[in-house]
Amino acid sequence: MSGLKLRLQHWLPQRAMSRAVGWLMTRTWRPWKNGFTRLFIRLYRVDTSEALSQDLAHYPHFNAFFTRALKPGARTPDSDPAAALIPADGAISQLGPVTDGRLLQAKGHTYSAAELLGDAEFARAFEGGVFATVYLSPRDYHRVHMPLAGTLVSTLHVPGRLYSVAKFTVEGIPNLFARNERLVCRFDTERGPMAVVMVGAVNVSGIETVWRGVEVPPYAEVPTPRDYRAASPPIRLERFAEMGRFNMGSTAIVLLPKGFVLDPALAPDRPVRVGQRLARWQPGG
Repeated sequence: MSGLKLRLQHWLPQRAMSRAVGWLMTRTWRPWKNGFTRLFIRLYRVDTSEALSQDLAHYPHFNAFFTRALKPGARTPDSDPAAALIPADGAISQLGPVTDGRLLQAKGHTYSAAELLGDAEFARAFEGGVFATVYLSPRDYHRVHMPLAGTLVSTLHVPGRLYSVAKFTVEGIPNLFARNERLVCRFDTERGPMAVVMVGAVNVSGIETVWRGVEVPPYAEVPTPRDYRAASPPIRLERFAEMGRFNMGSTAIVLLPKGFVLDPALAPDRPVRVGQRLARWQPGG
């Protein structure tokens, strides 16, 4: 059965499916959006007590509920100013060192940081650093927050497939994260460069950022860079600030430079929340 599921990933019309899901999730007909939202809450056991609004009438369509804001204080950042933060609610897919320019995808599979980031020179800045991959399930809070305070340098929209990012495909499709459509966000921080990669997946009908709004779709046909170094004023986001959101679920990957040590409490498949400690700055540690 798992082999059939993997073959289907290659055969499915991924972009057409994702566009169709995106269209359905933004319909405003009340019986549809309210009924579907209630069904979704039951099926995925969504904790609505944390939502800023629990009134379904507040949400014009399902996607507005899916990307819902949380009540003030529902998430708080780690109090250690030397700590980099988990960017999203979800579960750790993998984490570890960046070694020989490669990241661990799953047991037996590594992939190239240069391919993921679409820039070999930028990827070299993370050699000896660390990475973490966070998988967002449908029930999770779908806004992505800053691991560190930083100034936006550039983004790169990389074209690709829209494979599922569920565990069976991560374990079964080599180079999945470097093959899927994604938005690479590059920041300068006081600790050095930082990358936050928002990875698309099947039925993920959009990626948004706080500085530009909708980034995906449209889906890219060629790599699309945007340079923000000349932005006036500079686009600076504080640690723990919201930086973007997924319209339907997916994966966020953080790369940090040498000098950061991952929190030893973290491990693959462990649930995590926005603001939790990801790593601590310990140069020479």
